[in-house]
Amino acid sequence: MGLAVLECAHFTAGECRSCSWLLTPYDAQLTSKQGAVRAVLDPVTGPGIAWEPPVASALAGFRNKAKMVVSGTSTEPVLGILGPDGGVDLRDCALHTPGIVAALPHLAAFVTRAELAPYDVGSTAPVAQRGELKHLLVTESPDGDLMVRIVLRSTATESRIRKHLSWLTEQLPHLRVVTINVQPDHVALLEGEREIVLTEERTLPMRLGAVTLRLGPRSFFQTNTVAAAALYDQAAQWTDEVAPERVVDLYCGVGGFALHVAGPGRRVTGIEISDEAIRSAERARDEAGLVGQVDFAAGDATSSDHAGLVDDADLVIVNPPRRGLGSDLATRLEDSGVPHVLYSSCNPDTLARDLAVMTSYRAVRARLVDMFPHTPHAEVLVLLERTRVR
Repeated sequence: MGLAVLECAHFTAGECRSCSWLLTPYDAQLTSKQGAVRAVLDPVTGPGIAWEPPVASALAGFRNKAKMVVSGTSTEPVLGILGPDGGVDLRDCALHTPGIVAALPHLAAFVTRAELAPYDVGSTAPVAQRGELKHLLVTESPDGDLMVRIVLRSTATESRIRKHLSWLTEQLPHLRVVTINVQPDHVALLEGEREIVLTEERTLPMRLGAVTLRLGPRSFFQTNTVAAAALYDQAAQWTDEVAPERVVDLYCGVGGFALHVAGPGRRVTGIEISDEAIRSAERARDEAGLVGQVDFAAGDATSSDHAGLVDDADLVIVNPPRRGLGSDLATRLEDSGVPHVLYSSCNPDTLARDLAVMTSYRAVRARLVDMFPHTPHAEVLVLLERTRVR
């Protein structure tokens, strides 16, 4: 790894500073990240925790999702971000997977062909707001398949998009899922609640080793596929070591952890608030032949409705959003008697806060997984073992 640094003309020109650590050699990035995470967690985990070596990422081509703001005009669209002086075209962003980089010029041509006028975000009065196209969201699977979501202010241009869709699929043979997302509000929101699927296929297959997940348009998935696979593999390894018979996966999403930790003689239940994610998880389970071993249910992970399910578990897996578990769920786990908890966190600060509540547990294993190179953000997996029953 050495002194590897990713070169980026947009960063050098001051056009994009999303990769705030770009000038830091990657080995120094990992060292700094590990040190920062431990500085936050060591005071609450105490001695005795075994830290595995960090999981490194590729420097470039790792990001499986592009979130492109569309500006400019329909004849000369700009795909990227908005800067103080207008749109910055980032079609050549080195973070994106090669398939996304190759697809973006065709998507720009599609904007012109379908005459999709970019939305004018500078407008303040509703009567002055112009344009329809807000974002293009592009996801690539490990096998090179693509999902494209076209975020619009309304459905006014839906007929033109449908008319030219066959042209787009000819240009992008690996295009599997295309949707229109409707986001009508003049606010800084990436997407809206309404999704119109334009293709026969509704989910993107995401193959991670022996497990193929199904990613729906509005479902969460880690943006670094290789790092996500390493995270799930580590979780499966630690799960096998503690050999639980009953596993509950809260915040299960499309089933990443649940399907990876499944095994003979083990019953796994995943809980997720998104109905779409549950349908995707169930399809992946069925395709994996795990019916009868893994169940999924739609529900709020923080609800006390699942208290009985949690109390009966040998292992609870939690993968909360950045805000963490919160005091109610952390307290419920503390009071549950569950022997082991596997906590995957994208925010070490809220992880430390939750662990401070769960004083009956001892952190025995931990590993940093670098999902987000060139930034200070860190993903951490921690295995907790109960040391006393309350």
